[in-house]
Amino acid sequence: MKSLIARGVALAMLLLGAAGATERRPVKIAIFADLSSVYSQTGGEGAIEAARMAIEDFGAAAGGPVEFVFADPQNSAERGATIAREWYAEGVDVIADVPNSAVALAVQQVSREAKKNVLFSSPASDDLTGPNCSPYSVHWTYDTYAMAHGTAQAIMNSGGDSWFFITADYAFGDAMQRDAVDVIRSQGGIILGSARAALGTIDFSQYLLQAKTSRAKVVGLAIAGKDMINAIREANEFSVVQDGQRLVGLLVFISDVHSLGLAISQGLRLTSAYYWDQNEATRAWAKRFFRKTERMPTSVQAGVYGALAHYLKAVKAVGGVDAEAVMAKMRETPINDFMTRDGKLRIDGRVMRDMYLFEAKAPAESKYLWDYLKQLQTIPADIAYRPLSEGGCPLAAPR
Repeated sequence: MKSLIARGVALAMLLLGAAGATERRPVKIAIFADLSSVYSQTGGEGAIEAARMAIEDFGAAAGGPVEFVFADPQNSAERGATIAREWYAEGVDVIADVPNSAVALAVQQVSREAKKNVLFSSPASDDLTGPNCSPYSVHWTYDTYAMAHGTAQAIMNSGGDSWFFITADYAFGDAMQRDAVDVIRSQGGIILGSARAALGTIDFSQYLLQAKTSRAKVVGLAIAGKDMINAIREANEFSVVQDGQRLVGLLVFISDVHSLGLAISQGLRLTSAYYWDQNEATRAWAKRFFRKTERMPTSVQAGVYGALAHYLKAVKAVGGVDAEAVMAKMRETPINDFMTRDGKLRIDGRVMRDMYLFEAKAPAESKYLWDYLKQLQTIPADIAYRPLSEGGCPLAAPR
């Protein structure tokens, strides 16, 4: 990894021996994480810690030592592809997480060329399992289709039938707005306008003024991370909700609610694959994570753990790291852990699991630290996710 060290990419190593196991080369795991920018709270150091937890729990059982490295692609598709290409060439077996959809699409292509595995948790674009699908990649936690068919559908059901979008100006935003618009128009709703915001935008005032001028009932935020937090804070200052419009975040995490506080975020609806306080199993894992990070996990961070745990179990089952053999085992093995029950990995790379619609509590409803959300609805997997036949994935075509 000398070339990576020379460029100043963050590096960590974890070696876990398998007692009594036949000696073989290490399983090499890498993770891309946003350590300093808009997605550092949703993934970031917490995603790296979740990966370490999965390696601690399942690494030794994989039959040999595990090496672990990480880097920050700085939300650059070119940089991410370059590092991924070097990692795979230097023996990395699997890359996990990847902070955004543009980087993910670039890394997915590198993975396909190298015939090595990649496990996506942070990126949202459902193009990863559409025409760009790969036999070596897994889209683990959520996607834009699920978020749109959860949150946007719920808002339409409650009368929010005219929309203005503020949309991230890259692959994630494109996919999120597209999927939400499909839901809205299919239900007879209308789109009154949209504005595109660059990744890392600090001042959303011009976009919020356009939204207010549109007189749309709903201002849909197809942005995420710190961009989402900044937009919602400014919307509060501009009295968007107070003046009668509804503010809807299409990709909201518990870290966003924590940063905003319930006084601002109360009533905000969001769709998620995981919330720490759902049941005993979700709480048990979250408390382990909290002891290490002093924060409750996002669905992305929980997904990093789940994806790597499932991967390492498959490595153990097949007795090696051959990408195609591991993928076949991951597809045939049901996914059952603290955040997923009877999940399955489809041929297009989509993990099928139930999703959940939540609402942020009013301050008076919160009884203890991180008690932020109440569950409104369970969305079954076959409703939450795009049908296999509609995604355009070549792997799903009849043979």
